[in-house]
Formats: sequence, C-alpha cells, structure tokens
Amino acid sequence: MIDPRLPRYQWGQRVKTLNDLVNDGGYPDKEPEALLVPSGGQGEIVQVGSHTDTNTPIYLVEFGEGLVVGCLEEEIEPV
Repeated sequence: MIDPRLPRYQWGQRVKTLNDLVNDGGYPDKEPEALLVPSGGQGEIVQVGSHTDTNTPIYLVEFGEGLVVGCLEEEIEPV
C-alpha cells in the first residue's frame, strides 16, 4: 500500500483558482461544462481529503454562497 501524499494546503486557508473550474458532472442542477468558478476566483478550503487510488490530495473549497468545489493542488494556489 502507498502512503498518502501529504497535502500542500490546509483547512481554513484562502486560495484562488489558477484556471476556470467547470462542471464535470458533480453538479446535476448545472449544465455539463458550465462555468462554476472563473480563473482567479477566491475561496476557503473547508475540507482536505485524499483520493486513495491515486494518492492525490483533494480540497473542498467554498467559493461564496455555499458553492463548494473539489479542487486538485494544480488548480489552486494560496492568496
């Protein structure tokens, strides 16, 4: 078994997106490929998890009014 990779970012940290975040099917009430958060959008990490099969940290980031999006490390950076 591979040990989980340590996350680069922490819960409560402010981050911004490095590119547009679009609906990959995780939001059934929005059209596929609909823009969720534009590049440069700012939010706060509300949970840090891990995809166990790929040993990849996953960050749940809240962008404004209850919009929570799962992000990879290469999609965000600290503000």
